[in-house]
Amino acid sequence: MEKINSLQNAHVKAWKKLQTKKGRRQQGLYLLDGWHLVNEALKAKQPIKALLITAKQLATKPDLTVFPTVIEISEEVAAHISATVTPQGVFALVPLATSQADPLTDLDLTRPWLLLDNVQDPGNIGTMVRTADAAGFAGVAFGRGTVDLHQPKVERSMQGSQFHLKLISTDLESLVERLHTADVPVYGSELNPQAAQYLDVRAPACFGLIMGNEGNGMRRELLALTDKNLYIPIKGQAESLNVAVAAGILMFGLYR
Repeated sequence: MEKINSLQNAHVKAWKKLQTKKGRRQQGLYLLDGWHLVNEALKAKQPIKALLITAKQLATKPDLTVFPTVIEISEEVAAHISATVTPQGVFALVPLATSQADPLTDLDLTRPWLLLDNVQDPGNIGTMVRTADAAGFAGVAFGRGTVDLHQPKVERSMQGSQFHLKLISTDLESLVERLHTADVPVYGSELNPQAAQYLDVRAPACFGLIMGNEGNGMRRELLALTDKNLYIPIKGQAESLNVAVAAGILMFGLYR
């Protein structure tokens, strides 16, 4: 088994760059941090190029026969390549999915889709992906301005749900057009005089639901393309709901 202890090692420098979108694109890889995500990737039969593991984790005698390559790394290397303060000491190098000429081909239009417009907080994104997974959605589309789906904090916050449904990065206007071509309605999520209470909407089996930026909401251009705009009635004194909380209410409320 190869062992790497130095932060100056060329491999370590390359792994560190996987924290950036540019580094991931250049290497065609992304990094999973921790046993939970690694095991979820294995369950989903995701291709894993290599496992990076510390001596402390090796001492637990995990089954390593499922990994094509295993590299022992020092605790210093683990801390250097991880985006967490206290890494567990196990990482998987996973190839990025081969890019399609058009990510909107071969979409599952039997179940709903969640569309994220300029959503910035990794925790909110992870919560919405996990909720979409729990609600039975077909997939989540990462639109313009939304944090990259392989950003380490996003990967970690999705908690493995990224392997249970389809995630795509695409232009949301084009996706809305694709949905409309298939007679699939698209709902917005912004309070305005024309908005309908979500409880009054009988959504079909497949629909699109757009959630906008935490501070500014949906872009006007997208809002103009929606079939109906929805709001959640607030009974107390709160001014608004967190975008991930609102998305959860709407996803379960509409897909029933």
